[in-house]
Amino acid sequence: MVEISRRVRELEGIAPDAIPYGDLLREDSPTLLKGVVRDWPLVQHGLEGPEAAMAYLAGFHQGRPVVGYTCPPETRGRYFYNDEMTGLNFQRGRVQLTEYFDQIRRHLGDPDAPSFYIGSTDLDLYFPGFRGENDLALNHPMFAANPPLASIWLGNRTTATCHYDMSNNMACTLVGHRRFTLFPPDQIANLYPGPLEPTPGGQVVSMVDFQEPDFAAHPGFAEALDAALVAEMEPGDLLFYPAMWWHHVEALDDFNAMVNYWWNTTPAFIDTPQNTLLHGLMSLRDRPEPEKRAWKALFEYYVFGAADQAGAHLPEHARGDLAPMDEIRARRLRAKLLQRLNR
Repeated sequence: MVEISRRVRELEGIAPDAIPYGDLLREDSPTLLKGVVRDWPLVQHGLEGPEAAMAYLAGFHQGRPVVGYTCPPETRGRYFYNDEMTGLNFQRGRVQLTEYFDQIRRHLGDPDAPSFYIGSTDLDLYFPGFRGENDLALNHPMFAANPPLASIWLGNRTTATCHYDMSNNMACTLVGHRRFTLFPPDQIANLYPGPLEPTPGGQVVSMVDFQEPDFAAHPGFAEALDAALVAEMEPGDLLFYPAMWWHHVEALDDFNAMVNYWWNTTPAFIDTPQNTLLHGLMSLRDRPEPEKRAWKALFEYYVFGAADQAGAHLPEHARGDLAPMDEIRARRLRAKLLQRLNR
């Protein structure tokens, strides 16, 4: 396993109802809030042991099957591709929560256990009432227009291979210990992203094995490690990290539970940049280099510069698609794009 000396910034003594959400977002860097959710009932049950934590969770579940993932012991819980990259190295299927918990129970204390994992499961849908006893005080005005999606992650020893998400994240470690290894977005090339699809969990993942990195095959990973930050999380800790940061997540105990909150401050009518990326692969990537440089300059001007830059010198009535984006303009642009793509 690689060793990383740089730690995520830590804050202690933050009251649960005084989390500085706005400051965290403005800092645009990972921050670990120590012990801020330690009083949640699930944390307290987890301190009693895995059995107590699973029993408490089962009390909220009303029988709706969940998606369970299982990896054989030789994978060391790393959810990834098979050796030939012809598929994935795990099985997935709809399972009953109590039956899945029984499988985890049978392997408590077994260092060579298969890996069992229930990822990104909607709390309100699958565990109604849980947030009535275990929830953040989402008391910042930005959440009124952008309510976070709260999800739960359960399992034994698992590794979510390094990837990025398009949302800001607050990850609360509730049972067991977790290690997050984080990289700023500009380290993408040094993390050697895998295929756009299929992916182990919906997002592109790094091809580097963090347990046994191959620096001959991935020499740039050494540079990525110089930029990396690590967060060692205990039950009751909350980790904030911004959208687009790469993160490698290890659940380290016989039973682990995490709740996370994803949210964006961008209005819902704004399209996902992932679509723009795919269109760019089709329309820009394979053009001659001089053309690509010219288009890069155009994108810097129209897209990556200040939002009002391209239309600022034009009369308001003449700005057209360069005017500030709203739901109606977004709808018109989408219709125009669909028409052009379908011609």
